[in-house]
Amino acid sequence: MAKAYFITGTDTEIGKTHATCALLATAAQQGLRAIGLKPVAAGTDATGQNDDVVRLMAASNVALPERTINPWLLKEPLSPHIAARLAGVEITTAPILQSFKSAQSVADLILVEGVGGLYAPLSDSLSQPDLIQALDIPVILVVGLRLGCLNHALLTASAIKQHGLRFAGWIGNQIDPAFQAMDDNIQTLKARLEAPCLGILPFQNTAAVASLASPLSLPQ
Repeated sequence: MAKAYFITGTDTEIGKTHATCALLATAAQQGLRAIGLKPVAAGTDATGQNDDVVRLMAASNVALPERTINPWLLKEPLSPHIAARLAGVEITTAPILQSFKSAQSVADLILVEGVGGLYAPLSDSLSQPDLIQALDIPVILVVGLRLGCLNHALLTASAIKQHGLRFAGWIGNQIDPAFQAMDDNIQTLKARLEAPCLGILPFQNTAAVASLASPLSLPQ
């Protein structure tokens, strides 16, 4: 049975896809068949593609159809429940669970990347904690290392615990190259988050997937 984790973040634009690709590269280096799923993606380019989905497909070493990787693709770069409303659809779990089942049949490791922060709504009645519970997989938290990250990380960790979700680990991603006292902040996170640190990703504007793996480890 494939191992699987849900990747959430302390906010939007803090590097969930960056970290997910790094974990996929780590898995590939260990000889695992690894695939990244993006159940819900909001925001498309002129070709109708979503950049996160494209990056996850490139970083995976198992091929599945794009609509299996990303069953819900929304045009507008907005909160999913708003983007879906504008598109005249409502996000439901059934296509996501079918996508996950397809991935289980071909992969050793599945990384399911969420959208925005943990509490970004998927619909008026569906939350991301609801989806995680339906998938029944542990959570990996990506912490955007910048001023305010301690509060954001501890609040998200509290929410993970409140919903009875399993907290498998966290990754720090330096998104502010001028972040002061970064080491002190990382040590505070290590002391206060009730899950292991899987690694710290340094600030990088662009990076080849293969170069991302070395700082990270997979959950035990």
